[in-house]
Amino acid sequence: MLFNSFEFIFGFLPAALLGFFLISRYANRSLAIGYLSIASMFFYAWWNAWYLLLLLAEIVFNFLIGRQLARDGLSPVRRLLLATFGVATMLAVLGYFKYANFLLGVLDQLSGTSWSAGAILLPLGISFHTFQQIAYLVDSYRRKAPRYRFDEYCLFVTFFPQLIAGPIVHHNEIMPQLQSQSLLRMRPLNLAVGLAIFSAGLFKKTVIADSLAQVASPIFNAAGHGAVLTTSEAWSAAVAYSLQLYFDFSAYSDMAVGLARMFNLRLPANFNSPYQATSIAEFWRRWHMTLSRFLRDYLYIPLGGNRRGRARQLANLMITMLLGGLWHGAGWTFVLWGGLHGLYLAIHRVWSRVVPAPRCDAEARARCFLGWAVTMLAVIVAWVFFRAADLPTALGMLRSMAGLQDRAAGSFDDLVHREKLLLVGTGLIAVLMPNVMQIFGRYRPATFPYAARDWFAALRPLQWRPNLWFALCTGAVAGCGVTAILGWQSEFLYFQF
Repeated sequence: MLFNSFEFIFGFLPAALLGFFLISRYANRSLAIGYLSIASMFFYAWWNAWYLLLLLAEIVFNFLIGRQLARDGLSPVRRLLLATFGVATMLAVLGYFKYANFLLGVLDQLSGTSWSAGAILLPLGISFHTFQQIAYLVDSYRRKAPRYRFDEYCLFVTFFPQLIAGPIVHHNEIMPQLQSQSLLRMRPLNLAVGLAIFSAGLFKKTVIADSLAQVASPIFNAAGHGAVLTTSEAWSAAVAYSLQLYFDFSAYSDMAVGLARMFNLRLPANFNSPYQATSIAEFWRRWHMTLSRFLRDYLYIPLGGNRRGRARQLANLMITMLLGGLWHGAGWTFVLWGGLHGLYLAIHRVWSRVVPAPRCDAEARARCFLGWAVTMLAVIVAWVFFRAADLPTALGMLRSMAGLQDRAAGSFDDLVHREKLLLVGTGLIAVLMPNVMQIFGRYRPATFPYAARDWFAALRPLQWRPNLWFALCTGAVAGCGVTAILGWQSEFLYFQF
């Protein structure tokens, strides 16, 4: 079930809200949490009911392992073995569904065999809830996870706003909220703030991201079938996809934050205007923030982080980003995408030791602009590998972007010319405008703090308030978002991960 569908907006969501708060008022906490868990499972099963059984099996397995790790009296060796068994089992399940055929394909190329695991349908959201539960197991081993009730843990994993495409929620962020009495009381302000944020995300998805897809998809698809592109066509497709991915994934993240707020819960934000970053390190502090946090806390730091010398630090960066790329998909294009970002971060780390980062004041604006331009160029080039169906397609796109292709027919010149205003307008929004979390900043919509920009003080009229003017604006945005569903409906890009 898609957030951008009539079934969800006019059917599932009202039923989930009304049922939860009615049970909270007239029954008890356990029944209310149970109802929301069952509703979330129904939401997941709408796509494939059989994979709900897999999700439930993982929840029970991890809960029991976590309970055992929380016991007193277990020897350190047994605790380590139990935690290793739990994490390895979760990774094995993820590996089978996501990487079995990829790894067998690599083995076939090396050995000349023809192994295959058959057609494997990837369960929705498996990468997200697997990492979420691995963090719980590791923290249980470290004795940083209190004992939770099963119904609370079940809702922590299955809560429908973040189940399919994140954000990757940490247990210590959501569990205290589930245990709070304020969870059970309907709050009109939370409903208003949540609905407004959801509407903004819906608009970003159906009006902006899906419009950008009409530019990026046909050109990338043509390149995948061997078409030779002109330089302007290749750059237009790369920029369109970069913006489509930003608005698509940030739309889902905003909608998740808005939906959770309707239920009196705050999820972590995933985006902080990443296309405004002036370095690649800043980009990763702003893009997919919960994944960056997980990779830092549960991979980069355990590998040694920056504590074992410069060479080891650079190697740790590369390993982390390679695995981060592989997390996104089982293919060499994703491995190369992660490797490129690992290389970018390594170069930035070496460069920052030689040349200190400029302060973005009046004297350093030129350097900041140059840093932003280099960062965006690097990010857009890497997105080509992320989007391309295979390596030849990506390399062909890059050759066209570099002006090295000849005999290009210019088949998409009319499309590029017609949508030029769309690319420029959405690019300016991503680079210059405040983001949704900043617009709603006075109501602290997410658990990650957003640093206020000096120039944003001059744009206080853009900050949302519960009054008639913003009610009309929210209604108009929601109306446009819902109307756009009639013309084009698509899954969120991160559903494939």
